[in-house]
Amino acid sequence: MYAPDTRIQQHPIRIGSGNITSVTGVFEGTFTKPMPIGGGKFIQPTGKKFSMPMATIGIWKDGVMIEEHLFWDNKTFIYQIGLVIK
Repeated sequence: MYAPDTRIQQHPIRIGSGNITSVTGVFEGTFTKPMPIGGGKFIQPTGKKFSMPMATIGIWKDGVMIEEHLFWDNKTFIYQIGLVIK
């Protein structure tokens, strides 16, 4: 994991109906480990922190999440971890 301190500690919106839940949060961490990009290649860590809104939709069966769809703004993410300079 390229950001072993990744965390989502805030969940300001939580809704659900039947076997589907949807939650927003704030996705935070620090880019401190090499990030695999395929083909045996890696992006070296920048040591930069990131913090951005995210949302997840979960599908549940018998009390277990069987699918999760996680969304955040990749453009904001790559700026914050220093892969693109504004």
